[in-house]
Amino acid sequence: MNKITMLLSSAIVVGLFSCNKSEFDGFTKAENGLHYKFFTQDKEGVKAVEGDGITFKVIYALKRATTDSVLFDSQSNSQDGSGVIRNILPKSSFIGSLEEGFTMMAKNDSAAFIISADSFFLKTNKLEALPPFAKPGDKLVVTVKLVDIKTKKELEENQKKQEEEIARMSVAEKPKLEQYLTANNIKTAPTASGLIFIETQKGKGKEHPTATDEVTVHYSGTLLDGTKFDSSIDRGEPTTFPLNQVIPGWTEAIQLMTKGSKAKLIIPSNLAYGANGGGPKIAPFSTLLFEVELLDFKAGAPQQMQTQQ
Repeated sequence: MNKITMLLSSAIVVGLFSCNKSEFDGFTKAENGLHYKFFTQDKEGVKAVEGDGITFKVIYALKRATTDSVLFDSQSNSQDGSGVIRNILPKSSFIGSLEEGFTMMAKNDSAAFIISADSFFLKTNKLEALPPFAKPGDKLVVTVKLVDIKTKKELEENQKKQEEEIARMSVAEKPKLEQYLTANNIKTAPTASGLIFIETQKGKGKEHPTATDEVTVHYSGTLLDGTKFDSSIDRGEPTTFPLNQVIPGWTEAIQLMTKGSKAKLIIPSNLAYGANGGGPKIAPFSTLLFEVELLDFKAGAPQQMQTQQ
């Protein structure tokens, strides 16, 4: 970037965020109407721009005369329990938006912004009407800690590395399974889908559950290396679930069992959690092993038909 471009960019930013007195104590009002207050600020740091990947902690609260009403706190609502949210910084949804607040921040900055609740709900979140807890003219206080910023180029590089790692793991699954089968002298042929089903105890009767039945089982699940990731036996209580709401390998295998039977299931990843993995304990392209006992089964609840009024 040449000096002229840098000067022009600086002038635009200064014009957009030049300071005015805010009616809210401790805040400053930018030209775009955004009220802001920094708690920590790296004034020389690289600021977030549209298209960047941003990682942040956030609290949303409706501004009230005495105590603000908290609507959302990422510390207790993040998907992975880390307290952070990851997103791509979008184009500003309105003048004085939270997105514009993010463009004032560098990595590790923390700040509070006061924005129009109307615009946030109707324009940023594209709701058809204000939620019942908000009224026209309300203000939203958004407290943000910007944990990290990744440029578009960095995001693309990370995506490429992830795709390469997933490809490597995909290729590695088959030889790992073959090695396990050889080491354990397992010669049972897989089904057409790739499931290996080994009955270890005969059950009672000839009835088999169907895919829509509700089954009750005891089980333990491990990886090929013996790492246990789940066990109803360890919990001391069997598990009951609709058979059509589990991984495909389970849906297929349990239908081969009768009440009281036990079986060893070897389920390749294409019948389990595939490229996504199953949380922190089950990596992508993991073959899963299960020891299962079918305790009982019954017809599942009928699906409710939705009727139009």
